[in-house]
Amino acid sequence: MAPNASEAPPDRKLPQHGVKGAYYAGDWVDLEDCAGTFQPDSSKCSQCPTRSTCPRSQSRNAVTSTTSKEDVVYDVVVIGAGCIGSAIARELSRYSLNTLLLESADDVSQGATKGNSGIVHAGYDDKPGSLHAKFCWPGNQMFPKLDKELRFGYQLNGSLVLATNQAELKILDELMERGRENGVKRLRIIKKEELFEMEPALNPDAIAALHSPDAGNVIPYEFAIALAENAVDNGVELRIRREVTDITKKGELFEVDVRHWEPKAYVTAREKMGKSADGSEPTSSSGGSLIYKSGIAVSSLSVMVKGIMMALDENVNDDIRLQSALATLFVAVVTAMLLLKPSSGTKKRGPTVLKDLVDKCSPPVGSGEDGNVGVADMFTGGSGSWNAVKGVTAGRENVKTRYVINCAGSSSDKIAKMIGDDSFYIKPRLGDYLLLNRSQGHLTRHTIFPCPDPILGKGVLVQTTLWGNLILGPTARDMHTDEARDMSQASIQEYILSKCKKLCPYFDPKETIHAFCGARAKSSRGDWIIEPSIKDGSFIHVAGIDSPGLAGSPAIALEVVKLLREAGLETSPNKSFNPNRAPIITPKAGMKGLKMGPVGKNDSNGTDAEEAKMASNVICKCEKVTELEVVRAIHRSLPIDSTQAIRKRTRAGMGHCQGDPENYNCECRVKAIIARENNVSVDEVGSRPWPATSTLSQRWIDDDEKKDLEKRSTVK
Repeated sequence: MAPNASEAPPDRKLPQHGVKGAYYAGDWVDLEDCAGTFQPDSSKCSQCPTRSTCPRSQSRNAVTSTTSKEDVVYDVVVIGAGCIGSAIARELSRYSLNTLLLESADDVSQGATKGNSGIVHAGYDDKPGSLHAKFCWPGNQMFPKLDKELRFGYQLNGSLVLATNQAELKILDELMERGRENGVKRLRIIKKEELFEMEPALNPDAIAALHSPDAGNVIPYEFAIALAENAVDNGVELRIRREVTDITKKGELFEVDVRHWEPKAYVTAREKMGKSADGSEPTSSSGGSLIYKSGIAVSSLSVMVKGIMMALDENVNDDIRLQSALATLFVAVVTAMLLLKPSSGTKKRGPTVLKDLVDKCSPPVGSGEDGNVGVADMFTGGSGSWNAVKGVTAGRENVKTRYVINCAGSSSDKIAKMIGDDSFYIKPRLGDYLLLNRSQGHLTRHTIFPCPDPILGKGVLVQTTLWGNLILGPTARDMHTDEARDMSQASIQEYILSKCKKLCPYFDPKETIHAFCGARAKSSRGDWIIEPSIKDGSFIHVAGIDSPGLAGSPAIALEVVKLLREAGLETSPNKSFNPNRAPIITPKAGMKGLKMGPVGKNDSNGTDAEEAKMASNVICKCEKVTELEVVRAIHRSLPIDSTQAIRKRTRAGMGHCQGDPENYNCECRVKAIIARENNVSVDEVGSRPWPATSTLSQRWIDDDEKKDLEKRSTVK
């Protein structure tokens, strides 16, 4: 604890997104004012209300036939669906282009986008003249308008860089001058009295701070999901679980070889039911696959043509002609019955007893090391990577395109080498975080930074998230150094907690509910790489995008479109482009209009007639997520087939109990709803892996671990 720290200031009851209002375009909007602002008329938004769901591992507008996929020529293929790739895809959807977004993980936003602070930096600490500085401030200024359109939730909370002595005060002056050189507006240094009026829970030793009112924060994966949804709504095709394995140039076209993978548990469940591993129609044993039906149609047509020819042949005996006509009619009737028979994978969904599905769910995993995610896995989606879920190859695809955008994050150097470009390499830097309960979020409104480290950069921070949690971190572990690579989990926690106590000494480490880590793609050049490849001008690198990449993402997207035009891409406007998107969450006023209870008490039967029941039925008690919010998320334009995907979109399972089955069993409830809406078995729905990238020993931490966290926060 920082010296001279006294009793914690009282709870200021700061607003929390979705609780009696929402953050919209940077500002707070009260619940009664959300209609028409945060909650728009759905008819004016890009996604059309529908009860259909996406095909497995691809968007609803995807080309589904294997033969057709091979024939399509795309204008642009974007590799990587983090916030950078999704921002570029959305910008490209403004134009009449055939664009494909490929993601190697099991959902968009699974790489560095998922594992970062979500800060929309202002850009005062970026090196003048760098690409960081060029794009950060312009990108920052685009966020209010972006959130007006996409409603992902953006809070303009501002940032403070603390100084605790005269030497650090001099650094604040240097940062402010650097910010001015980068074009950052409204920067000022505030003294102690004003500082503690703004933030009473800071280290009492703080004497001044650099205040940037334009810094903001988002939930980074919710931001990327909103971008990708709107891109797909406006015509971009998305395929997930697609690992690029090779790229060649043949004439004017790139040929991108892609491996389609699926989780082993999913494939096993499908095989037991006689269904195909790639998630398409059931195999021939169940009478419904596209290939199977095509074979029936071709064979039957051949028989019927011969039968008709014989029936019309006057040289054939009349009895034989009659028999031939009757046989042809019989074949036609049987063929029609087989072709029109709905397959078990596409049968019409009727009333469903949700409790029956919940009872079939395996309990959530919260201990052990089976779901551990290694550093290499973080390059391809972390807990959503093929290795983390023991993925198996479900198919191979060959994609033809005129232009390629390399937004593959920590794998971008690997993608570059596929076309012989070794002009850079990625030096991954891991950032570890601890997430505290909502009860701790009142301690700070601004994002709180220490004076920056000349090597490690901005350093650890303390920040209240949009939803009211307190987030602590990150570390800056360069994986090319032994010291950083070999840090123990205890030492990682100790580093975060002790550093953060020097910023805000009053948080309670025993309120930790979650821990996670992300891999940042630092490049060997020390700056972002946004340029055509030296090997081919139609291949654009958007690589090495570390912090403040999220802030710069919308401005980077504009630059990429400019580079594509310079490379020869024609960009005629998409006349049907709709920039608006409705939010997934519904702001609530406590328990008003909501009902909680055991599984089966308040559940709907899944039909449209019971939508009002869905709207009141609480699926996640901690976060007050309703059945209707889960259902609407599933019916958006991105494929959803795991509880993790719903967790990121609705927060079901993100509360203080972390999906504890002994509390409300929300993970199994969500799994059951996904199974019902997708018309699949619960065994085909993915679950949250453990431990993934967590430094905690178990998902539901006990009193002993809480005491350990408290001890680690006091280390000097």
